[in-house]
Amino acid sequence: MQFLTADLSPQAARVLDAARTCIGRVGLTKTTLDDVAREAGCARATVYRCFANKQQLLTALVLREAGHLHDLVVAEAAPTESLGDAITTTIVTSVDSLRGNPALAFICAHEPELLLPYLAFEREDAVLRNAAALVAPAFTRFLDDVAALRLGEWIARITLSYLFSPSENFDIGDAVHVRALVADFVLPGFVNSEGVSR
Repeated sequence: MQFLTADLSPQAARVLDAARTCIGRVGLTKTTLDDVAREAGCARATVYRCFANKQQLLTALVLREAGHLHDLVVAEAAPTESLGDAITTTIVTSVDSLRGNPALAFICAHEPELLLPYLAFEREDAVLRNAAALVAPAFTRFLDDVAALRLGEWIARITLSYLFSPSENFDIGDAVHVRALVADFVLPGFVNSEGVSR
């Protein structure tokens, strides 16, 4: 997955910030490029110089947000001393970031039909592959690249499942809950009986 971070001009970054704010306020469907231009304090032509159309702007926003999440997860997992701690930190950090994203929160609450096509069949596979690539670097100190990607996909499946189908007895954003889940259902697939990562 190609993230979008350092290549952005300050103007493009301001436009993306404005788009995120607008989507968080009125949703994806109602956000127009005029709204984004007003929020960014620039002319509509400036928005078009940065992004040819709304779809290009939204793609850039998703890639930038994914890049920020990748950087955050890798940084938070870096000081952990065990694979279990790295997994727990990665899940909790990801959930906190996703729940704290106003644009995503609005879409999940009021426009879930926009996300559903990406969470089924072939599109779900692509989402999971991208999510795996996003978090896998947090585990490469403990696992080879192939196993780290496999773990990343498993974590993405678990996290998305609990985010979109919350449980009354389990909070995917609570470190204590997540640590128990990781110990019972994740680590056994990646650590052998001697405690060595597979």
